[in-house]
Amino acid sequence: MRLLSAVNASSRSWSSSWSRLAHQFLVSLSRNPCRYWSHLSAQSLSMDAVEESLRKALIEKQSAVEAQGNAVRALKAASASKSEIDDAVETLNALKLEKTSVERKLQACLSNAGGENFTNKESFRQAVVNTLERRLFYIPSFKIYGGVAGLYDYGPPGCAVKSNVLSFWRQHFVLEENMLEVDCPCVTPEVVLKASGHVDKFTDLMVKDEKTGTCYRADHLLKDFCSEKLQKDLSITPDKAAELKLVLANLDDLSAEQLGAKIKEYGITAPDSRNPLSDPYPFNLMFQTSIGPSGLSPGYMRPETAQGIFVNFKDLYYYNGNKLPFAAAQIGQAFRNEISPRQGLLRVREFTLAEIEHFVDPVEKSHPKYSEVANLEFLMLPREEQMSGQSAKRMLLGEAVSKGIVNNETLGYFIGRVYLFLTRLAIDKDRLRFRQHLANEMAHYAADCWDAEIECSYGWIESVGIADRSAYDLRAHAEKSGVGLVAHEKFSEPKEVEKLVIAPVKKELGLAFKGNQKMVVEALEKMSEKEALDMRATLESKGSMEFYVCTLGKNVDIKRNMVTIYKEKKKEHQRVFTPSVIEPSFGIGRIIYCLFEHSFYTRPSKAGDEQLNVFRFPPLVAPIKCTVFPLVQNQEYEEVAKIISKSLTAVGISHKIDMTGTSIGKRYARTDELGVPFAVTVDSTSSVTIRERDSKDQVRVGVEEAASIVKEVTEGQRTWAHVWATLPHHSSATVDD
Repeated sequence: MRLLSAVNASSRSWSSSWSRLAHQFLVSLSRNPCRYWSHLSAQSLSMDAVEESLRKALIEKQSAVEAQGNAVRALKAASASKSEIDDAVETLNALKLEKTSVERKLQACLSNAGGENFTNKESFRQAVVNTLERRLFYIPSFKIYGGVAGLYDYGPPGCAVKSNVLSFWRQHFVLEENMLEVDCPCVTPEVVLKASGHVDKFTDLMVKDEKTGTCYRADHLLKDFCSEKLQKDLSITPDKAAELKLVLANLDDLSAEQLGAKIKEYGITAPDSRNPLSDPYPFNLMFQTSIGPSGLSPGYMRPETAQGIFVNFKDLYYYNGNKLPFAAAQIGQAFRNEISPRQGLLRVREFTLAEIEHFVDPVEKSHPKYSEVANLEFLMLPREEQMSGQSAKRMLLGEAVSKGIVNNETLGYFIGRVYLFLTRLAIDKDRLRFRQHLANEMAHYAADCWDAEIECSYGWIESVGIADRSAYDLRAHAEKSGVGLVAHEKFSEPKEVEKLVIAPVKKELGLAFKGNQKMVVEALEKMSEKEALDMRATLESKGSMEFYVCTLGKNVDIKRNMVTIYKEKKKEHQRVFTPSVIEPSFGIGRIIYCLFEHSFYTRPSKAGDEQLNVFRFPPLVAPIKCTVFPLVQNQEYEEVAKIISKSLTAVGISHKIDMTGTSIGKRYARTDELGVPFAVTVDSTSSVTIRERDSKDQVRVGVEEAASIVKEVTEGQRTWAHVWATLPHHSSATVDD
C-alpha cells in the first residue's frame, strides 16, 4: 500500500493502488461490514491502516488547497489574465472537491459500526435499543417514577433470552465439567469482604465537579474525550491519533496521578457544566448494609459471587471425595454502586454473574481435555502487543500456551471453552477477541488474566474475565477465619522432608506483651521460611529485632528468648497445600446486549416501502422457538393450529399462537422482530408450511409431523438446509411478508 503523494498545483484524482483499496474497503464495509472483516484480514488491510492513510491524505489535501488558494490570490494581486485566474480557480475547486471526498471517506471509516444497513454507530445502536424497549426485551426500572440510572427490568422476551443463555451456560460448563453448583446469599458479612480485599480495594477512580459536586468516573471522561476526538475531529494528525489510541489501549493501566495528568493536559472539564474537575480519588463501589436490627453487624451486597464459593471450599472439597481438580459454579445477582452508570445493560448497579472457581494443584496445571481446544484459532491481544499499540491477531490457542503467552493449560482450556460458548450463542467470531491484562491492571497475586472482549457499537466490551488467581483467595480466608482451606496429596510411601519449626515461647511473650500475646504469636507462626530464617540469624547475632505485627499495626521488639526457630527432618505421609484457582467470570447482561447487537439487522418489506427489524437469534437462545398462524380466520384452520400448539407443548418447544385477522405478512414481521426462528402457517387441514426466519424459505409437512420437525431443527438434530433439501417446498397459497 502506498500513500497519496503530495498534491501540487495540478489536480490529481484517486487513481493510486492505495486509493482503490481504500475505496473497496469503504464500499464493502457499507454493504456488509460483518463479512468484510475476513476479506480485510486476507489483504492485510486493517481499519487502523486505512484511517491513518486517510488522515495523512486529508492533511496533504488541506495543504494543497491552502497553497492553491494562495496561488489564486497571488495571481489576482499581480493582475494576471482572466484565463490564468480562471484555470487556477478551477484547480482550487477541484482540490476542494477532492478534500471533501477524503473527509467523507474518513468519516465513513470512523463512524461505521458493523451494523448492516446503518451508516454509523449511533443510528445502529438507537435502532437496536428502540426495538428492544418497544418489544419489552428490557426497560428502565421504576419507569413511571422517572427510573433510576443503572437499573433495568427484563420483560418477557428478555427473560426468555436470559433464561436460555443461562441454561446453555449450565449445559456447556456445569454439566460438561461435572461442576458443583452452589447458591449463596447476596448479603455478605463485612469480615468476608475484608479478608478478600474488597473493603479496602474495590474502588474506581472518581472526580468531582469542583462547583456542583457532581461525580464522574475519571477513566470514563478520558475515554470519552479520546474517542470523540478520534471520531469527530478530522483535522488531528496521524501522530496525535496514534497517541490517543495508545491512551485508550492503556487506560486501565493508568494510576490516579497519570489519569489526573491526562485530564489536565487535554483540558477535560465536567461534561454538564464545563466546570473544572478535582484530582481523581478512589470510591468504594460496594453497597453497604447492616445485618440484624441493631445495626452492629456490618455487611455489604456482594460485588461478585466468587467469595461464597471460596468460603465453602472445605465442604465442597469433602463433598468431591477430597479430590482435585474440581470446579464449583454459581449464578446469581451482584451489586456495584457505579459512579456514573451508562451504556444500558453494559454498566449497571445490579446484574447477573455466572462464575466458576476451578481448584487445581498449583504444581500441576495441565488439563485432560486441553487437546479438544488447542487447535482453535481466534483473535488474541497479548500485553506486549498492547503496549506497542498493535491490534489483535489470529493465533492458535495451542501456540499461545506452548509459547507461554497463556500461562498454563487449564487457563488455556477455559479460554477455549469460553470462545466456543460465545460463538455458539451467535457472537460474531470476527468481533470477539481475548485481551491479556497489562501488568499494572492485573492483581499482584494473579499468575495470568485474559478478558473476552466483544465489539459492539460502544467499542470493545469486557464480557468474560478468565484469571489464574493463584492461591490468594483461599489463603486470605484461611488467615482471617483461622480455618484451614487446604488440599491433601497422599504419598504411596512416606517421604522424609525437612520442615521449618517456629516455636514461640508463650510465657516470655505473655510477660512482654500481655493482652497482645495472641496476636504476636499468630504473626510469628505465619512467617514465611525466608522471614523466619532471617529472624533467627538476626536474633543470634544481635539478640533482638523489630518485628511488624499487622493485626497490631505496629512493630514490636522480639528478643532471642521469645521464639525458637529450627529445622527438623520428619517422615510425611501426605503433602498439604493450598490449591490455585482458575476463575472464568461471565457478565451475563453484557453478553446478552452484545448478542442483541450482533443478531440485529433490517430488510425491506415486500412492498419495499419500509425497513423491517429482525433479530437473527439462533434457536438455542431465541425467546420463542416457533409461532403458529392460521392463514385466515377459519374455524377448521384454528382447530388445526390448536392441535399443533398442543403437540409443540408436549415436546417442550416454546411457541406463540396468533389467531388474529392480521395479514400473514404483518404477523411474520412481528415475530421476526422478536427473533422467532420458525413459523408454522396453517393453510389447510391436512398439511402446513414451516417458514425459516432469515431465508424466508418454507417447506410443506403433514400436520402430525410439524411439531417433531420444529423440535429436531430447534434442538440441532437436523439443520434447516437438510429440511429444505428433503421436504416439499411451500405452495403458493401462503403469502410471505
